Amino acid sequence: MKGVLYVVATPIGNLQDITLRALSVLKEVDLIAAEDTRHTLKLLNHFGIKKRLVSYWSEREKLKAPEITQRLNEGLSVALVSDAGTPGIQDPGRELVRLAIEAGIEVVAVPGPSASIAALSISGLETAEFTFIGFLPPKKTERSKKLKELAMEERTLIFYEAPHRLIEALSDMEEVFQERHAALAKELTKMHEEVVRGSIRDILTALENKKIAGEYVIVVEGRPERLGSPPVEEAVAEVKALMKKGVGRKEAVKSVAKSYGLSKKELYDRSLQ
Repeated sequence: MKGVLYVVATPIGNLQDITLRALSVLKEVDLIAAEDTRHTLKLLNHFGIKKRLVSYWSEREKLKAPEITQRLNEGLSVALVSDAGTPGIQDPGRELVRLAIEAGIEVVAVPGPSASIAALSISGLETAEFTFIGFLPPKKTERSKKLKELAMEERTLIFYEAPHRLIEALSDMEEVFQERHAALAKELTKMHEEVVRGSIRDILTALENKKIAGEYVIVVEGRPERLGSPPVEEAVAEVKALMKKGVGRKEAVKSVAKSYGLSKKELYDRSLQ
């Protein structure tokens, strides 16, 4: 008989946020696959749980996933955990879940804390519809391109960002999203938890005299009606800039239209004027 793979959410900071069900599963499984065994060991020790651990950090995911799947096929039950939150959501785990499903192994969710949902719930922004983006590309050109692709998205946007890129990311967001409302959540559920709300410029100003450290979630409102039509003139200028670099008009229009969510025909016609 095959084992069961439990995808277990763990606290994002405050250990009291762990669920009774998560504790029960961690006590009962045969093996725990952890993103960082040292980190998970602290959690287990806190609750007096002694269990065999296997390392499952991102660089070893493809190597370890088949091994753990084999254990599941042999009848062992396994709990998959990340350092914080839900495995597979911007954390290792997707590969193991995929292999387990392909092998006909039962995969069970043990839900719990989520930094993205926690930040959204206290942002004060629209919660009915939202889009989770996660981490933006680290390079400015790629990051700006991604943000422009999201410029016409009407749903609330949720991002994660590393402290050393926070100011750069917010500055790029202000350039693309302009004066949209946003919320910046720092170190949720931890001792130094803080939430800053306002326009993206307000948030940047508030950060000027603060130490940038910890884990951040950025929540930005979707494109509001008050912003009107897409920035066509800016898009035309970008097309012409690409053409000066030797890019053909059709290719430039295709690339820029996709980034701005514009009609290729409209943008092509405008670029001829």
